[in-house]
Amino acid sequence: MKTTQYASEIIQELSQSIRLISDNESEKLIDSITESNKIFVAGAGRSGFMGKSFVMRMMHMGIDAYVVGETVTANLEENDLLIIGSGSGETKTLVSIAEKAKNFRGTVAVVTTAPESTIGKLADIVVHLPGATKNHTENNYQTIQPMGSLFEQTMMLFYDALILKFMNKKGLDSQTMYDKHANLE
Repeated sequence: MKTTQYASEIIQELSQSIRLISDNESEKLIDSITESNKIFVAGAGRSGFMGKSFVMRMMHMGIDAYVVGETVTANLEENDLLIIGSGSGETKTLVSIAEKAKNFRGTVAVVTTAPESTIGKLADIVVHLPGATKNHTENNYQTIQPMGSLFEQTMMLFYDALILKFMNKKGLDSQTMYDKHANLE
């Protein structure tokens, strides 16, 4: 199979996956981001990279957002939101972070393929993203891609869709956001 054929198959899988995301769950997350004082995002591995890109775009919109574990991350307080991206919802470090956030009376949201996971049960908001995770045992979603690639790609598209929704709500455009882009590079 040609590389372009693989890419076409990936796009087809993503198109199917995106259509299965609940608008109701998405709206709950959007409302919580809007109502929260600060936003924290956590994830491990490639899920963490997707979360970092989401935090960057929130910063470009003027939202007070942080990546958990970075040296410049603020402290989580009541009325703050923690968003965890985890396919399995069982990553031990992320479970611990969710528990800490609950102890500090923060709101916990999870973006996952496993709503009934440990983090899913701890979370106040659960956004179920269809897709296979790294070991393909959490659900029956079929993909040609290795490990958690489909979940991670779906998460990235989902986060970008949230950004577009916020841009529309706040009347922002790319140029307005670019004004907050890093300028020391």
